[in-house]
Amino acid sequence: MLFLCCPRTVALLAIPLVTTACIGAELDEEPDEWADEAEGAMVIGNGLTLNRLALNALTQTALTPLTLSQRALTPGSLSPSSRAAIQDPGPGGALSRELLRYVVSCALRPDQSFSFTWTDSDGVAHAETYAGNLGIADWWVYGPLADPFYQRWISACLASRTNWYGVSVNLSLRGSQVPLASPAAERSAYPVREGAFWGNVFGSTPYLRACHSPSGVSRARSLKRDCAVGHLAADPATGGQVAQPCGPIALAGSCDTICNSVPAENGGYYFRCLDNPATSSTDYTEVVITSFLPP
Repeated sequence: MLFLCCPRTVALLAIPLVTTACIGAELDEEPDEWADEAEGAMVIGNGLTLNRLALNALTQTALTPLTLSQRALTPGSLSPSSRAAIQDPGPGGALSRELLRYVVSCALRPDQSFSFTWTDSDGVAHAETYAGNLGIADWWVYGPLADPFYQRWISACLASRTNWYGVSVNLSLRGSQVPLASPAAERSAYPVREGAFWGNVFGSTPYLRACHSPSGVSRARSLKRDCAVGHLAADPATGGQVAQPCGPIALAGSCDTICNSVPAENGGYYFRCLDNPATSSTDYTEVVITSFLPP
């Protein structure tokens, strides 16, 4: 599935933002890029979309289960706390709306959308409509996202679309679900395997993990895609550099050592990875999304 890197996701949580880790991210809307996204999706015929999810929005998501999952993904089904979060005129509301946009994009089909209004501090009303894209859980509009299997797919989608710098990068997202199938033309245009993402931000103990493909590290860093391999920062203790995780996305090392992949002609994606390689060498998850980059 083809993606662009990161629109903003919703803080549909009952707690305030705890930490901000996104460097260079902006909260302004970018309608031109979204128009390009929609056009690309029609041309390619799959999941081309923006992927620039801010770390601070995702961090908030990972710290507390999304109350959004407890109800149908429709404006009329929102809980009072979720509705208040996306209608908040302050910075927290901007992050909540960003997160919601990504949730809708991952979960719903292109012919589905989520519309609502909010009023800013000057009393100006803003009408928002977030279009679906991948359709990983398009039935969510009829009832809660209660099945952990689909919670994990949406979580992996959110993690894969996070960017440390808040910049847009073209991606191809692939996995075993039908919405993540990649045609030959897409595989040819996006041949560099970056890494894999998995986890569950909806559970009682939210978590996200990522691993990197060694062959894609240099290309990922050149495109400012650091969340699979880790963001390089100065290490005061050694005077060198150390890889930092993107907010709550824990780094699991090389995918080649903890994951299994399908053949390149079938997409080349990692179809299963150790869920937590730090604690178990036998407990795998098959709910994994692999990101691919252009050459």
